[in-house]
Amino acid sequence: MEKNQQTEDIIDNEAGGGTRNFTGWMKIVMVAVAAGLSLYAIYTNGFSTIQEIYRNGIFLGFLLTLTFILYPMTKKSSKSKMSILDILFLVLGLAGVGYIVLFYTDIHVERQSQAIMQDYIFAIITIIVLLEASRRTIGIFIPLLSAIAIVYAMFGPYFPGMFGHAGFSIERLLYRMYMTTEGIFGMTLSIASTYIVLFILFGAFLTVSGASQFFNELALAIAGRRRGGPAQVAVISSALTGSLSGSAVANVATTGSFTIPLMKKIGLTPRFAGAVEATASTGGMIMPPIMGAAAFIMAGFLGISYTTIILAAIIPSLLYYASLIIAIDIEAKKQGLKGLSKESIPQVKKVILERGILVLPIIIVIGALLMGRTPLYAGFAGIISVIIASWLTKDKSTRVTPKKAFEALVDGARGTIQVGVACASIGIIIAVVTMTGLGSTFAYNIIDLAGGVMILILLLVMVTCIILSLGLPSTALYIVVAVTAAPALINAGINPLAAHFFVFWFGALSNVTPPVALAAYTAAGIAGADPMKTSWTALKLALPGFIVPFMIAYNPILIMQDPAGGTASFISVIVPFITALIGIFGLAVAINNYFNTKLNIIERIGFFVGSMLMIKPGLVTDGIGIVILASMILLHLAREKRMVSSAVNY
Repeated sequence: MEKNQQTEDIIDNEAGGGTRNFTGWMKIVMVAVAAGLSLYAIYTNGFSTIQEIYRNGIFLGFLLTLTFILYPMTKKSSKSKMSILDILFLVLGLAGVGYIVLFYTDIHVERQSQAIMQDYIFAIITIIVLLEASRRTIGIFIPLLSAIAIVYAMFGPYFPGMFGHAGFSIERLLYRMYMTTEGIFGMTLSIASTYIVLFILFGAFLTVSGASQFFNELALAIAGRRRGGPAQVAVISSALTGSLSGSAVANVATTGSFTIPLMKKIGLTPRFAGAVEATASTGGMIMPPIMGAAAFIMAGFLGISYTTIILAAIIPSLLYYASLIIAIDIEAKKQGLKGLSKESIPQVKKVILERGILVLPIIIVIGALLMGRTPLYAGFAGIISVIIASWLTKDKSTRVTPKKAFEALVDGARGTIQVGVACASIGIIIAVVTMTGLGSTFAYNIIDLAGGVMILILLLVMVTCIILSLGLPSTALYIVVAVTAAPALINAGINPLAAHFFVFWFGALSNVTPPVALAAYTAAGIAGADPMKTSWTALKLALPGFIVPFMIAYNPILIMQDPAGGTASFISVIVPFITALIGIFGLAVAINNYFNTKLNIIERIGFFVGSMLMIKPGLVTDGIGIVILASMILLHLAREKRMVSSAVNY
């Protein structure tokens, strides 16, 4: 499904600015640079053995060029031409990146890692330009956090208590951040220049092939006739699309323009329709295989395979979407809504026959990863299979022609800008955290503040993650919470993978958490609803999903981690999955205050308490929880029967 202008504007405004729309020769320059970035990524990852620092440096040069071409300095700046300051920043950025690419060997071989004044000058230039690029593309939070990190590193002796440290000279900071692969040009930018850019390109090729439209039609064919069908369609299509895009806002923009009008058509209020789309799209960030590109960063932080991350994400994402489907079904039952008519929805068989082969690239990517192939191999295989599959469908409009391929290269590069710039900027924060031991200090204080009580530690980390992630795109928010909040959970004894899932999960949920709920605000714009009211409704819908990370923390088997730290079997996961599903069901009923009819106070408390007992694994707590929930269901049905009998007799 090709993006309309409204969709483009929504995605480009995720950071609050918007991008320029060029015509004439400037448009030619922009698309040439964008296509050049994508072709460079394909070449360096598929046909070259270029050293990491040079690959990352040139990659960052492309990103900075596109940033200052496309992103104006302020909202009031011209959207049709570049200013003198834009050109100045572009030139300085290329100079800073070009310097390290040209003189990296001289610095570390000829001068034996002894920096000179001009090295420091170019380091300062690069950091300033990078922070400005971050501000333009992802907002003020990351550059502000980076600046605070630099101040913290330099003035450590002046910070109170446990947060104090010996401090570092400006020269040492600049050296670490600019002249090594432990700062700007470090691991996070490496992941952006390899795995992330290739999978974004894979998603771009899928988009131009019409896969998004296929997902929407398939979801409509499967769930359109169910009670509240269009809302269920939003969940399914957002899960499928979000698993590739990984951006909650982009997911809302692409699928919401299709699903929100359908939901309003059957009688759902604009506010509820927008909330459904926002919560469903947010789940795409934790839906494998891409997970907002955070999966690649997570694998790098933990030193585990990407396949392990994908397997770990399957059950949590299913639980999240199950919680949404249950909540939506309860709301539809409460309002007495029905699905769409048979005549207004496509047939599953017809949809699959016409475009079903477009699922093949996704199967190939997942299959390649499960077979132990590298993400780079899987990404290349996915791109090639998209092109081949597009020519095998009955629908000629899906075919990836040279023109569409070029469009995918440009769209893929544009989709990489925010992620890549964020990864480079956060390299500054990671360098400071590593040098000062801030992560360990923060972890110790969280544990100390909670008195070592696990549930309090989890709650404090949850709040921290939501606050730190407000307004950030998926990859940036994960890196921030991973380097600050995750160590607290690991130090408290939580499985490392479970700890990273926990912090990423609540970082992702910041997209529907007021006051800065970007996904909810985007959906409200499409639905014509009040943004703040939509975000509160979205938060209410997502609340059953809030207990999933706690279940993961207490029972890592839900992310395929056995007690010994190895990979658990699918059979061993069945019982925990079922009990978790029951717990989510009970919480959804309690939050929405409805089963077959409205609950009374005893039933509502019972459903809530029963679901809470399912969080921590164990035969005793699970058994008591199931008994309470079953009792509440029987009590409710008996009360409903009495009400019906009374109404009939009356």
